[in-house]
Amino acid sequence: MKQIKLGNQGLIIPPIGLGCMGMTGFEEGNMYGAADEKEAIQTIHRSFELGGNFLDTADLYGPLKNEQLIAKAIGKDRDKYILATKFGWEIDDNNKVTWAINGSRKYIKKAVERSLKNLNTDYIDLYYMHRLDKNTSIEETVDAMADLVKEGKVKYIGLSEVSSETIRKAHNVHPITAVQSEFSLFERTVEEKGVLKTLEELKIGFVAYSPLGRGFLSGQIRSIDDLPENDFRRAIPRFQENYFHKNIKLVKAVEKMAEEKNVTSSQLALAWIISKGIVPIPGTKRRKYLEQNIASATIELSQADIQKLESIVPLGTDTGAPYDEFSMGLLDY
Repeated sequence: MKQIKLGNQGLIIPPIGLGCMGMTGFEEGNMYGAADEKEAIQTIHRSFELGGNFLDTADLYGPLKNEQLIAKAIGKDRDKYILATKFGWEIDDNNKVTWAINGSRKYIKKAVERSLKNLNTDYIDLYYMHRLDKNTSIEETVDAMADLVKEGKVKYIGLSEVSSETIRKAHNVHPITAVQSEFSLFERTVEEKGVLKTLEELKIGFVAYSPLGRGFLSGQIRSIDDLPENDFRRAIPRFQENYFHKNIKLVKAVEKMAEEKNVTSSQLALAWIISKGIVPIPGTKRRKYLEQNIASATIELSQADIQKLESIVPLGTDTGAPYDEFSMGLLDY
């Protein structure tokens, strides 16, 4: 795969990454069905073979187990991978998530050492603040992250799910390389709120998680029963009765266009994101889907293609909230 710049601080990555969250479960069950460590590791290796060496994880996932899985998968080849991880959801000394957000200087020092240990590395390529701690100034949080850069423990720093105002304040303290937020044909809040314009102005890269609308745009979901019983998506508005059938109609329209272009709906949705200079990190734990996702980086869309796709799901389309009320309250918009 070709390589691109993420932001303007020097980080070079492939145009598509691999979201690793679904490869391990959470304390209360897996968010996207059962985990299979062997297949997950083989998926990471296959991604590398295809040029996909940009892996996204977080201490929250597991908790901690996801970082440990990645360390096991990459082994002695650590320097051949670009690792992005996150801190912010507080994890106590018993490795339990408290579900508080902690962006204090003291906690960041603790969190980074834990992630370095779990990833079996002495540096993190891209270290994100997972969510904004509304009880700690962004200046304190970013200043602490900047210290990690000076110490050589982190190469580049990023933020997640933050507003333009927060980005500007943070960038004044230390250059921000990337912002990661949810973005897809089904979720364009960062575009509506002007965040993408702010990033373009400041030359900060944008990484899109859940680029397939939490699985809707994969075309694999036709009814709520297609989701495992312990899948967290069953509890979020986007998958509830009043939105589900409306969203399926949108997916079918996207599928029709994809068929005309001889690609899958997933590939079309990912190619649309890549065409905007945004780096999607679709999550998968299976080689089959990984290969399809990476192939989307070679699909070229004309301006007419882009306009047609955006006419199917226009900006501002209400596809339902991607989180429950508590989690939506943690987004900085």
